[in-house]
Amino acid sequence: MFQPPLRVRFGQFEIDERTGELRKDGNKVRLQEQPLQILQLLLEHPGEIVTREELRKRVWPTDTFVDFDHGINNAIKRLRESLTDEAETPKFVETVARRGYRFIGRLETTGCTESLAVLPLENLSHDPEQEYFADGLTDSLITQLARISALRVISRTTAMHYKRIHRPLPEIARELGVSKIIEGTVQRSGGRVRVTAQLVEAATDTHLWADSFERDLRDVLSLQSELARAIVKEVQVKLTPQEQAHLARVNQVDPEAYDAYLKGRYYFYQRRGDALRKGVQCFEHAIEKDPTYAAAYAGLADCLSLLGWWAFVPPAEGCGKAKELALKAIQLDESLGEAHASLAWATVHYDYDWAVAEREYRKCIELSPRHATGHQWFGLYLTMVGRPEEGFEVLKTAIRLDPFVPIINAALAMGYWFARHRDEHIEQLEKTIELDPNFAPAHWGLGIGYLEKGMYEPAIAAVQKSVQLSQRAPIFVALLGEAYAVAGRREDAQKILDELQETAKQRYVTPYVLARIFAALNEKDEAFRLLEQAYQEHAAWTAFMKSDPRLDNLRSDLRFGNLLSRMNFPK
Repeated sequence: MFQPPLRVRFGQFEIDERTGELRKDGNKVRLQEQPLQILQLLLEHPGEIVTREELRKRVWPTDTFVDFDHGINNAIKRLRESLTDEAETPKFVETVARRGYRFIGRLETTGCTESLAVLPLENLSHDPEQEYFADGLTDSLITQLARISALRVISRTTAMHYKRIHRPLPEIARELGVSKIIEGTVQRSGGRVRVTAQLVEAATDTHLWADSFERDLRDVLSLQSELARAIVKEVQVKLTPQEQAHLARVNQVDPEAYDAYLKGRYYFYQRRGDALRKGVQCFEHAIEKDPTYAAAYAGLADCLSLLGWWAFVPPAEGCGKAKELALKAIQLDESLGEAHASLAWATVHYDYDWAVAEREYRKCIELSPRHATGHQWFGLYLTMVGRPEEGFEVLKTAIRLDPFVPIINAALAMGYWFARHRDEHIEQLEKTIELDPNFAPAHWGLGIGYLEKGMYEPAIAAVQKSVQLSQRAPIFVALLGEAYAVAGRREDAQKILDELQETAKQRYVTPYVLARIFAALNEKDEAFRLLEQAYQEHAAWTAFMKSDPRLDNLRSDLRFGNLLSRMNFPK
């Protein structure tokens, strides 16, 4: 099977497989997501027929729309337009009647890479309470391998879709577009852990290598490094000196700290307020047991940042604390890319220090090029500061790295919203809701999109759905008040304001969303008073001010420009 290279050249074109960028004579070519994914799949099988059904599984895995033929025909047409190719006399993409498509161009490759998937390690303890441990080891192995530039590793979230799914490995490999698969088991007993793993050539279902690793839990990090080194050796990819040094690094960790860390990440991935609070407790316990555990500081920073961003806690307890924790993580391990993303996010939302944030995001991506959350946050940052086209590309890369995460898909929608791309905003949120119908932020985002188009009834219904799914979290309730205000239902909007004033006596409510309600009511003095308060408090969402469409009716006021100036937004 063809191994996808880091860069593929054909004719005047070159595609970077890691970033998904297509260039012609060195100049970037705009190519939408579906045509790009089709091109990547065709390039993985040069000279071979790729059927329309294979395209559907790879490019539209969760879509249920019925007019699939129109969708694929349109995507192929756009791909050919970008490649200046013609169906009748193709240079690159050939139609094979009633079967599919084939790439017929001559390929030149540089920096060959290996594509693989790590399937969820099976928990042999048969104790459901230990599932987090097996999932955590899977996540850690994926993270280790994904740092190697010559490897293309399927993301954790995508891999987890295959948990407890017993299907032929060649079939799974075709769906994921990988050449090799790693599968294995985890057994934890007392203070020992045993991991067995095997590497399979997916196309032929041939076992290439198998081994088992057993260590004291204190040495579990060295077990992970040894396992990663063994896999790298078998797939025969070239490591940079930095990658060699990283894999050779052997640390010990307190077993109780490691256990708490895995539980913390397990809760963090759920991204709900109650789960994030549990994550905080787990990471704090990990740090208490091992104060030198850099990853635990980064995990705690992420949980606190998101609790602050969703306004579950005041800013100083959220991003304010997170910034210091991320700095501590970097002090302990400067090579931890995730910690640089943690610092960037907290710095944006607490200090409005845009230059430091961009530097740290770029450092994260340099150290961890397949860290989807780092790309998500950086892409959102770029759209917030008024660089939407750059932001869209980074956000799309985040989705390619981790396509099944609702919050990453919703982040692209938010980027479209900041840029006033209303139709794309709504379309992206509809896709997000298909991934998870119970994802509250997608419903409020859809409601805000409908408001922008004057569709008040469906807008209010969508935001009401988000309020219900969020268990009436204040930030979603505030967005409902805003929807009522935009729709001219002033009395209902005032009831929401009264409710939030009562809520604020018990828990934090960010003044930024209250300001948006008053802006929608055209009560500008009160809106500016609350925006000033939000700025002074470092309140959640205040960093959106430059691009937020819901504040457009305030922009002509000198007070708005004064606020932006004090926040030091990039010009």
